[in-house]
Amino acid sequence: MASSECTTKRFDDRETRDEQMRATIDEWVADLTDLVDDARASEEFQEWLDVQSRFHDYSHRNTLLIKQQCPEATKVAGYRTWQEEFDRHVQEGESAIWIWAPIITTRCPECENAPSYHDKIDCDYDETPPEEWDEGLVGFKPAPVFDVSQTEGEPLPELDTDTHGDGSELVDALQAAAPTLDVEVRIVAQSDWSHPGAKGVCSQAVQDEHPVVKATNRANSADLATTLIHEYAHALLHFQMDDDSERAKREVEAEAVAYVVGRYFGLDTRNAAFYLAAWADDETDTITDRLQRISTTATTIIDAVTDQLGERSTM
Repeated sequence: MASSECTTKRFDDRETRDEQMRATIDEWVADLTDLVDDARASEEFQEWLDVQSRFHDYSHRNTLLIKQQCPEATKVAGYRTWQEEFDRHVQEGESAIWIWAPIITTRCPECENAPSYHDKIDCDYDETPPEEWDEGLVGFKPAPVFDVSQTEGEPLPELDTDTHGDGSELVDALQAAAPTLDVEVRIVAQSDWSHPGAKGVCSQAVQDEHPVVKATNRANSADLATTLIHEYAHALLHFQMDDDSERAKREVEAEAVAYVVGRYFGLDTRNAAFYLAAWADDETDTITDRLQRISTTATTIIDAVTDQLGERSTM
């Protein structure tokens, strides 16, 4: 008997599964587009960001699928992975969470398709035979995974749940990660701060064409860390963008990245609010692109900071 309440949305029909998965994402983004001036949009958006913070190395498409099927999921893996790597077993009656898995196989160097599809489209490449082609990504296929709540067995290995102190260690790691992100960072004393009304700014270096992130120093290190992440997001996403009409829209993207990264590292994000009305005139495809940008930028920052925290722990 299944004990979890996972899989609020199911893709049980094998023949239509791929189509239904794609339609679910399109429908969610379309609904968000319709609701951008409604408080419910912020709630839906924040729920997706929560899932993205727990699965930061998943694509925005897969985190949207996880949100729709099992929004409380914390760790997912395939049926055999749970058995072979964790000595856990999926409980009887549990429904799979379907995501897209990459298809890696030999592919044509020119059309980048697998040999079977390469033949169907009459690609002219014939410099080397298929058996000498390198492997690469040729597409995605639906793949079943299960959340830990759907399994039973041996306890999971102890995870690092440390929130990295009061935030000061995270601030240090963010500063150390700046060269990796190709950003210059400065934490400025309040007495020398020249941007009233702002906790941080992102600008261009005088002599170089690289972004400079500045934040005013403060006793609340968690707040300082969030500000640095927000400005890093601007540096990676919006550097040298001069269109003032996009300013409010860019703020939502940067705040969303700060939410995902901050939540990942254990910062308190309960007071976050997202003014999605700024996206009210965006088409569905544009919002989908924004979700992807948020996802990939958050992952870039998380990976850079995690590397620094890992180096510090080995010193």
